[in-house]
Amino acid sequence: MKLKTVPARDGALWVRRGFIVFFRHPMIYTGLFAAFMFLVFVLVMIPLIGVPLLLAVLPLVSLGFMVATRAVVEGRQPTPAALIEPLRTGKPRLIALVQLGIAYAAATFCIQWLSDVVDGGALDALLEALPAGGTTPAAVADKLSNPQLGIGLVLRFGLAALLALPFWHAPALVHWGAQSAGKALFFSTMACWRNRGAFVLYVLTWGAVIMVFALLANIVFALLGQAQWVAIASMPASLMFSAIFYASLYFTFAACFVDDAAAGPAPLAPLPPAA
Repeated sequence: MKLKTVPARDGALWVRRGFIVFFRHPMIYTGLFAAFMFLVFVLVMIPLIGVPLLLAVLPLVSLGFMVATRAVVEGRQPTPAALIEPLRTGKPRLIALVQLGIAYAAATFCIQWLSDVVDGGALDALLEALPAGGTTPAAVADKLSNPQLGIGLVLRFGLAALLALPFWHAPALVHWGAQSAGKALFFSTMACWRNRGAFVLYVLTWGAVIMVFALLANIVFALLGQAQWVAIASMPASLMFSAIFYASLYFTFAACFVDDAAAGPAPLAPLPPAA
């Protein structure tokens, strides 16, 4: 597959197209995300191995949404089977996807462990204190003032952002490019770095979408005298935005890579008209 360089303005276009494909098939994407959330619920209930398994399947989930979005781009009806379609592409690709999942889970646990060492357990102490009914505001403020907490949070988010680079395109490169896990991780990192302007705008656009929604929700419910409904409205909105985010992932990949083979992803071309 050939790596492309795209203009920074494409980052906002990826977000826009995510909204377009979602609202063309809202029930399908909602169903896909509901299936994912059900999987999360089931796995976190399994002692010891549940969380590692959940982390390991995250690359597969993102790929499943890419498969669904590609179907929309090609004028086909996406189906819930998109989440498991990558498992049907043959043993070599399946092994590579499993390797990606294991690597992602292991790297995430390493980040968690290192961050816990750096902050001395400050974040865990804060999270334990918040749900406790007997915890006073002063006690919470004291934990928030711990300088190690800030350092740990910066480290967590910074390393998580770095981890996202090699895994952003890797599942798709395995699925459509038949690349090995190591090669896919390398070229994913290269694509993100070469197109960093577009990805920065992509992230900023998503941040702007969330901020605009939060602002409008607060204004509307304040005018209605129902400010307490903001939190309630935020729950379905956050689920919708999450589904749209996953729907937009395919466009980040199709813009950065091109393949002349029939099995390759469709280029970043105009979406077909809605039926």
